[in-house]
Amino acid sequence: MLDPRILSERRAEVVESCRKRGVEGNVDEAIAHQERATALQTELNEANRVRNEHQKAGKRPLSQEERETHVEEGRRLKARVAEIEGQYAEAREALFSLLAELPNLIHPDVPVGGENDFREIRRWGEPRRFDFAPRDHLQIGEDLDLLDFEAGARVAGQKWYFLKNEAVLLELGLQRFALDVLLDEGFTPYVTPDVARPEIVDGLGYNPRGPETQIYSIANHDLCLVGTAEITLGGMLADTIVEEEALPLKLAGISHCFRTEAGAHGRESKGLYRVHQFTKVEMFVFSRPEDSEAMHEELLRIEERIFQALEIPYRVIDIASGDLGAPAWRKYDIEAWMPGRGEGGEWGEVTSTSNCTDYQTRRLRARFRRAATRKNELLHSVNGTAVANSRAPVALLENHQQADGSVRVPKALQPYVGRDAIGPRAG
Repeated sequence: MLDPRILSERRAEVVESCRKRGVEGNVDEAIAHQERATALQTELNEANRVRNEHQKAGKRPLSQEERETHVEEGRRLKARVAEIEGQYAEAREALFSLLAELPNLIHPDVPVGGENDFREIRRWGEPRRFDFAPRDHLQIGEDLDLLDFEAGARVAGQKWYFLKNEAVLLELGLQRFALDVLLDEGFTPYVTPDVARPEIVDGLGYNPRGPETQIYSIANHDLCLVGTAEITLGGMLADTIVEEEALPLKLAGISHCFRTEAGAHGRESKGLYRVHQFTKVEMFVFSRPEDSEAMHEELLRIEERIFQALEIPYRVIDIASGDLGAPAWRKYDIEAWMPGRGEGGEWGEVTSTSNCTDYQTRRLRARFRRAATRKNELLHSVNGTAVANSRAPVALLENHQQADGSVRVPKALQPYVGRDAIGPRAG
């Protein structure tokens, strides 16, 4: 959430952020609740001061009549403190409810507009010109006996699937390849829980409830299935203070990811591109505020390093304001060229990296102690996809398919998969 103390002094900036994102946040009502909460905090402090003075006065010798009067006044002061505490708690709850509807501020260079108003930053590689009719990943998966969506549907429903044969090796190989890159880049590896408490999910800016939520909740348990290890890695420092010397904390998390994909439909959802479960290697960095922009660029560089090694053409885009998630101050996507999408191929998102500044860490109360001042400050959080084993295999299978029906395994991935090609299968 935003710092409630900035609402008044930076009102125009908050309103403009909501406007650019297309969000109807009630900034003025939030300001009014912040002012009420501040006034009640002052009143509560004064009421506690008076009560403490009264308690001190009761320690001197008193007559029976004075003692009875003192006790009665003590009860009254105690009740008054409790009354103000209740009002203050209600005001804070109302304020936080309104703050939850306000997104983060926006980097000044973010393009304004909707989904298609992104700014293309650069491209790497050239979309391949095939001398045969390229297949999409679903057809490749069927021909090479790699995917089984029918069995997945029988077991769990639509958009669930089984990986088979070399697809299993590809899944594990991509994980280990990405992990080795991150180890080389100084990340600490984690296998994270696949569940988190709702307050952690909420603290990271993911809505765990409501009809449009992308989060699965577990019946009869106060737990949610995570949609990304961003949630579990980010939650690690909830209510924690770290020393400045330990920063940046660079974490690599492997987890299963579960998403309801509420409202998702159409051509973009075909096959592995949009599914209910997949495995992902996620990058998450806790940094000092002054370092988060540089760390954001660093995560993008690592994502590009991975996809260049996989020999997959891509473009980097700066996401427009109306397409940013609420926590993101700025977000870059890598879109890989996918020959099987659309008529003749299309770009499809394979990674995202976002600088969330202190929007997540404020709700989580994740802080660091500044060495020079010994004061506690909020950390900044930056996240990015290393490899998502749903969309990365789509791009890999489609870009490296061969005329004989096989799929070439990129050189960088061969040691992890244990072969240089998948197929072809005998007819």
